[in-house]
Amino acid sequence: MLFPMPPLDAPHTDVSTIPALAADVRRTFESGLTRPIAWRRLQLQRLHALLTEREKDLLDALEADFQKPRFEGWATEAGFTATDVRHTLSQLSKWMRPERVRTNLANLPGSSRILREPLGCVLIIAPWNYPIQLVLSPLAAALAAGNCAVLKPSELTPACATLLAKLVPEYLDREAVRVVGGAVEETTALLRERWDHIFFTGGGAVGRVVMEAAAKHLTPVTLELGGKSPCIVDADADLVTAAHRIAWAKFLNAGQTCVAPDYVLVHKSVESALLDELKKVVTEYYGADPQKSPDFARIVNTRHHARLVGLLGDGEAVVGGQHDAATRYLAPTVLTKVKLDGKLMGDEIFGPILPVLAVDSVSEAIRFVRAREKPLALYVYSRSQDTVDEVLAGTSSGGVCVNDCIMHLTVPDLPFGGVGPSGMGAYHGKAGFDCFSHRKSVLDKSTMVDPPLRYPPYSADREKWARRLL
Repeated sequence: MLFPMPPLDAPHTDVSTIPALAADVRRTFESGLTRPIAWRRLQLQRLHALLTEREKDLLDALEADFQKPRFEGWATEAGFTATDVRHTLSQLSKWMRPERVRTNLANLPGSSRILREPLGCVLIIAPWNYPIQLVLSPLAAALAAGNCAVLKPSELTPACATLLAKLVPEYLDREAVRVVGGAVEETTALLRERWDHIFFTGGGAVGRVVMEAAAKHLTPVTLELGGKSPCIVDADADLVTAAHRIAWAKFLNAGQTCVAPDYVLVHKSVESALLDELKKVVTEYYGADPQKSPDFARIVNTRHHARLVGLLGDGEAVVGGQHDAATRYLAPTVLTKVKLDGKLMGDEIFGPILPVLAVDSVSEAIRFVRAREKPLALYVYSRSQDTVDEVLAGTSSGGVCVNDCIMHLTVPDLPFGGVGPSGMGAYHGKAGFDCFSHRKSVLDKSTMVDPPLRYPPYSADREKWARRLL
């Protein structure tokens, strides 16, 4: 596909209809429609059908929005989400079972259990960088838990937003799942409504807006944010493998990935060797001229492209650096001699620019990471378990990969989420089901016996026995 492309507007929902839409969805939930396991299974099966039957349409939309390579579109969006849905279907009965817990002596004869019940009506606000996965993967968890959902796709990927607005009502229950199109005005209107949970993926600035709006209704939130995810490469690392995995993770989706390695802290003794390997890998992946490669995506819009180009001056390019505003192209770029006080190292890059900084030791790398906000992900490359343990114990992050990048997201039973400024709450697999469920505690007591121990009038003997039992 050639750039520049003709502009495409995402569908907009009439703001005046949003209160009625929210009320309709709530009536659907209160009717009990979404609670039975049969309904939940059917919706997940239909969602899987959407992802598989309309895979070509989804990949076409991703290509139209930012020239995402079709393999990446399948691997990180349609295929990834379909796998998530299949896993959820296979585990749903188990996740829904009541959880038996021990009953203490004071409540015998009796039994205790925890029931998972749906929260109600949830709002899912998705970003533009993975515009299919980050709408439909949270939706799968919400449906599995028995909720109604309103989806707000990003207006910055209009082809995907348009397609979702078309496909969701074709495949899923129209009374329980709705799509709202638009931008700031429509999102603001949605946030005025009362929801039982808000799931937001995006940047910290908008995350604060979402949290503030949710506080007015005491609505719980899941915030999947981002941050500068560091990559620590020790002197004993397998540099060939490290370079392949770091470059793949960084330049996937042209760096527009919340868990992309944001910068590398490499032991100074192997800095030159790692840079040499990164140079080789970029050519291996994308050829001598990555602009001609069908396997390298484009920046989502001209504003983000200009922002990224403005960061190039904060370092010296040893790989890449070329850019073209007309096609929103920015080459896979590796920078050294990086300014620590510039915007490059101050904000999440969210593009195909990889700063490489040399450090004297792993301890120095840990201090560097700890001096900054807690990241969404952290990556460490080393053959030494002691080094890995030192990094794990000395840093805090949403998740970690040892000797790899990003792939922790693909383990269904690993919760995915941030910590501190990189987010709150988690999903994927059972964590997603739990995210959209309320754990309701239930104590069943027998009426066959009713010891008067807890009832007035109180006495010294009753207190003595109560202290033994409680």
